[in-house]
Amino acid sequence: MNKRCVALSDEQYRESIRLLREGFVLEGKIIKPNPRIATVAVLQASLGLRLGDVLQLNMGSFIKESGRWKLNIKEQKTGKVRDFTVPVEVYSFIQDYAINMGISAQAKLFDISERQVERHLNKVFSKMELPLRNYGSHSYRKYFASRIYLENEMNIELVRVLLQHSSVAVTQRYIGLSQKTVEDALAKTVAHLA
Repeated sequence: MNKRCVALSDEQYRESIRLLREGFVLEGKIIKPNPRIATVAVLQASLGLRLGDVLQLNMGSFIKESGRWKLNIKEQKTGKVRDFTVPVEVYSFIQDYAINMGISAQAKLFDISERQVERHLNKVFSKMELPLRNYGSHSYRKYFASRIYLENEMNIELVRVLLQHSSVAVTQRYIGLSQKTVEDALAKTVAHLA
């Protein structure tokens, strides 16, 4: 099934993480809490990584350089090196997860397949009554992109750099920013002329 994922809203993000952490009942079946998949989703939403890249992470993927933690991986899809700073809070979150789960520094943080993650997320999104054709693991990466865009004065270039897209046009399509949206926003700027 070819999905066209959309970004989660803040409320949808929080609810999906809550369901992953606490478990829920779906169609009479108990779906157990899954802290591993909850952590995968949080990392996608915090770092803007694709699912395949998150699943390849180990503690060695994080290096301390000049007093800051950095992610040093090669993206599977693009082959590009991703060496952005990781906020210390995100690093601490990952480190706590690894310690609590008894994961060694060299072992993958998430010994699970993309398919298993997607299957579990489908249950979460079904519980939330979201259309599965529009929601999947990539919705967390799009949530990251949308948040960065809205929280940074709609700086599309910043989003482009963080997602490592080849052009602003690609990023605009990615976050669903149409030319009409841009034109409508520009039309509103003339209000100060009155």
